[in-house]
Amino acid sequence: MTNVICNESATGPMAALDPENLTELVRGEDQRLVDRVTPLVRRQSVALDLSSVERIDAAGIAALISLYRAACEAGHCFTVSHASPRVTEILALVGLDRILLSEAVVQAPYLRSQPERPAA
Repeated sequence: MTNVICNESATGPMAALDPENLTELVRGEDQRLVDRVTPLVRRQSVALDLSSVERIDAAGIAALISLYRAACEAGHCFTVSHASPRVTEILALVGLDRILLSEAVVQAPYLRSQPERPAA
């Protein structure tokens, strides 16, 4: 389950999308991603895999917001999955973690930092 605000009429399966060769979501890469993914988010809900993205800037954040808005306007959901720790940190700093990141992605860094405790 995701922690994303979706239109209640959002239906259909969520497509997982792994943008090939995308290691930075920065100015210059942002519009290419928007052009490629917008038609898909207008047809169905999408989870964008950002596991290979290590750097994001304001243009990249704006691209994610644009995709989220396009999905919502079409009655679908848009989320970011498998975000790197740095991308997760940046999205949290601007308050988009609650809207774009899946619940598991948001919790992962905190779970890893806790020491393991033996059962009873």
